[in-house]
Amino acid sequence: MARNKQGKSSAAKAFGTPATRGVRGLIRRSLKWLAVLVAVLVAIPLILTPVYKFLNPPVSALMVWRVFGGAGIDYRWRDYENISPVLPATILMSEDGQYCSHSGVDWGAVQDVLDVIEAGGAARGASTISMQVVKNLFLWPSRSYVRKFLEVPLAYYADFILGKRRIMEIYLNIVEWEAGVYGAEAAAQNHFNKGADHLTRRDAARLAAVLPNPRGRSAGNPGSQTRRIARRAETRGRASGQWTTCLE
Repeated sequence: MARNKQGKSSAAKAFGTPATRGVRGLIRRSLKWLAVLVAVLVAIPLILTPVYKFLNPPVSALMVWRVFGGAGIDYRWRDYENISPVLPATILMSEDGQYCSHSGVDWGAVQDVLDVIEAGGAARGASTISMQVVKNLFLWPSRSYVRKFLEVPLAYYADFILGKRRIMEIYLNIVEWEAGVYGAEAAAQNHFNKGADHLTRRDAARLAAVLPNPRGRSAGNPGSQTRRIARRAETRGRASGQWTTCLE
């Protein structure tokens, strides 16, 4: 009898109680589904990025997230050659000055941000245009280390597969320029009542100025801070020159 109790005790230790086994099973299933989710998140951009080299994205992940949040979509594709050249030049100089020289991630900008944080300054973004494209196309808007972990390698991949001009073309067409307004054509029509091919340097600078906060700033009716940022963006755009050679 003692041996039987001892045997049962040993078996309980080896296999655990039903409740313990249930918890372990739940953890295993959760980890399995998490692995599947991560695999899907990686597989979708790996498959679609080469497709988007030739076909225009019908929608972006950001648009889908916004729709679930109750927003509408004004999305009108405009080919790169039918967008005023002052817009990509101004955007590049405002958002990613080293765009033509990096391969998807600007580690110099990342280091600058880390230095600012270490010195006690406020954190700011160091996302390149390539990183913003993969984020908007495939990931989710809220900040997280998981998203950044996926964003960096996907930016390298997109830069390699798509090339600089195509990435800029996609960016100009899917970036949000107002709540529910995506792309240069929709932004030009909504803010300035003109097509994207007729944007002036001032228009381009105002669009660049709202990019960090498109749902809180207006390119068509800018406040004093937006106008100040736009003036700097216009100056940078005029000096783009050699910095934009990869877009030619």
